[in-house]
Amino acid sequence: MKKITLALALVVVSMLFTSQAFAKGPQQGKGKVCGPCREAVMDQLKLTDTQKAKMETLQNTHFKATRTLRDKIFDKSVELHRLWLQANPDKNKISAAQRDLRTMRDELEDQATVHKLDILQTLTPEQREKLANSGWGRGEGFGPRGGMRAHDQSGPGFGPGPGLGMGMCR
Repeated sequence: MKKITLALALVVVSMLFTSQAFAKGPQQGKGKVCGPCREAVMDQLKLTDTQKAKMETLQNTHFKATRTLRDKIFDKSVELHRLWLQANPDKNKISAAQRDLRTMRDELEDQATVHKLDILQTLTPEQREKLANSGWGRGEGFGPRGGMRAHDQSGPGFGPGPGLGMGMCR
């Protein structure tokens, strides 16, 4: 009986540790030309090899430049979550953590704006128009075409997700 209990305990503990690795899953960036649609976007825009190389360089540079800030945002989010989970949450500590988190997210959004503008500079006017008409840069959010919807609804188009429609990935 002890062996079965020990084996079951080991399975449960290992599941707890490994589940954290799969909890969030892969994410697409908001407004970035990356992820599963990257090649479709580049094909539809008919980018030159030079443009592709420039975009790759811009993407890598932006990713490296924002890494520390993204890590800080993650750490602050965890801290905020822990503050909320306390038996007696401290309003002042929660408010301060939320303020810090908003400031960091604003800074990240400012850097993303600069990055998007840099990407646009690599495109011809025709490519920019095609990209603008595709809905690039809208990202996820609330509303009829993007992001979270009521969880108590059923049927297509309800529940969390990237929104309806294929956009540039057709």
